[in-house]
Amino acid sequence: MKKLAIIAVLASLSAPAYADDIYGTWRTIADDNGNSGHIRISSCGSKICGVLVNSFDRNGKAFKSENQGRKLIWDMENKGGGNYGGGKVYSPDRDKTYSGKLVLQGNSLNVKGCVLGVCRSGGSWARVK
Repeated sequence: MKKLAIIAVLASLSAPAYADDIYGTWRTIADDNGNSGHIRISSCGSKICGVLVNSFDRNGKAFKSENQGRKLIWDMENKGGGNYGGGKVYSPDRDKTYSGKLVLQGNSLNVKGCVLGVCRSGGSWARVK
């Protein structure tokens, strides 16, 4: 029985880390220029980051953005209860980096950023996959 318990503990230590519910691809709302994008959120070491993987113009047509492949979210931490913070969010349309907060509610991700006490909503993003 002891041997079985030791094997179970060792197996749990070698199991892959739990995939966070926020992981996946998210569709942003339109920015100040009418463009939107797909952000792939995944782990970056012990933190959470998001990379722009696709860009769309105001008509929904895909185009190659200079920001594709760029981290737009980094150093986020799961604070529990669907709340994420402690990281940064970059807004390409304003060329600004904000202290970010994310709130996950099912297939919706509410994004907010603040810089020098001025906060901006990044809107509610929808899960793509």
